[in-house]
Amino acid sequence: MEKITERFIRYAKIYTTSDPKSETFPSTERQLHLSRVLKDELEKIGLQNILLDKNGYLSATLPANADKKVPVTGFIAHMDTSPDFSGEHVKPRLISDYQGGVIKLDDDGQMELDPAMFPELQNYIGQDLLVTDGKTLLGADDKAGIAEIVSAMEYLVAHPEIKHGNIRVCFTPDEEIGKGADFFDVKGFGADFAYTLDGGEIGELEYENFNAAGARILIQGRSVHPGYAKNKMINAILVANHLINFLPAGQRPEHTEKYEGFYHVTSFSGNVSEATVEMIIRDHDMKKFEFRKKFLTECCALINLRHGEEVVKLQLEDQYYNMRQKIEPVKYVVDIAEKAMRDVGVEPKIRAIRGGTDGARLSFMGLPCPNIFTGGHNFHGPYEYLPVRSMEKASEVVVRICELVASL
Repeated sequence: MEKITERFIRYAKIYTTSDPKSETFPSTERQLHLSRVLKDELEKIGLQNILLDKNGYLSATLPANADKKVPVTGFIAHMDTSPDFSGEHVKPRLISDYQGGVIKLDDDGQMELDPAMFPELQNYIGQDLLVTDGKTLLGADDKAGIAEIVSAMEYLVAHPEIKHGNIRVCFTPDEEIGKGADFFDVKGFGADFAYTLDGGEIGELEYENFNAAGARILIQGRSVHPGYAKNKMINAILVANHLINFLPAGQRPEHTEKYEGFYHVTSFSGNVSEATVEMIIRDHDMKKFEFRKKFLTECCALINLRHGEEVVKLQLEDQYYNMRQKIEPVKYVVDIAEKAMRDVGVEPKIRAIRGGTDGARLSFMGLPCPNIFTGGHNFHGPYEYLPVRSMEKASEVVVRICELVASL
């Protein structure tokens, strides 16, 4: 059996960054390289019903060996890495027996993992860490999840004394650009419930996430020669600034935590004549979420009232919702994962996701799907690192979940 560390490194070196500007699905052909590698690997391990469909979803079955009918359990991870930072030419480095202090990432010493900036490093003294070379992200989000699932399936095949029901796995494209569930065939997948392995530090167990909306605000200014602009010019840049200043300063991402929602301006472009502002709106509470959308709508209306014409046009679209309302009626799926963690010596950290996962969308598509840790930290950038022990424990949790489901 291949060590999980070696498996992850092999996956991490494959370039799979998704592209939010692409009009294809999957958004990049390079993601299919990893899906084909995984397809061959699942075949060698001995999984069945392996299907790589036209949209790049790879699914497979580990047939049941239990002596009774039990629920079909699924495990899901995504193959793409974030376009926020380079995922090409990833060169993972193994730091053996980390003893604390600063980890130099690049040869020039310009990039480093410093416990002063990342105090969680102190939790992993004495452990092996996988880190970047300071030039790319690592890809633990979510290739660690893939390695953990594949390693768990390989272990179950090699240990038939561990009883389990039918296990379904699926590796998906384009999660990082919000499209990972777009063509997921819930009915064809055939699981009663599933778990995404897409969380962070060891012990994370999540079944709540933000309600999410995206806003695009188009501002039509009026450009007039500045020497003769009095009572005529409408400067679209200043209108955008006015609108942004309406938003409560304390309700930005950099000032919020836990269950606090926010408004986040993600991009701005424009000139005197026209401007575009894009932002996201997030809140765990549905009533507060609806209030935030209403508030933004009223801010735009107020600006139009001030200028006496439709200077501002708001395009507002919901993106995903809090999966809690879909998970709570089947809360036992969370209880199973919590017990599995405790059984393998991991203390569960049940918390709300300050973001979203494919599991949130899948839960609303009829597949209850809480989220389990992969073990990584500082995703989407060069400071990403992955404790090996956390990855091993995540794989053990998958095995134990399968065993617990068979005992229901």
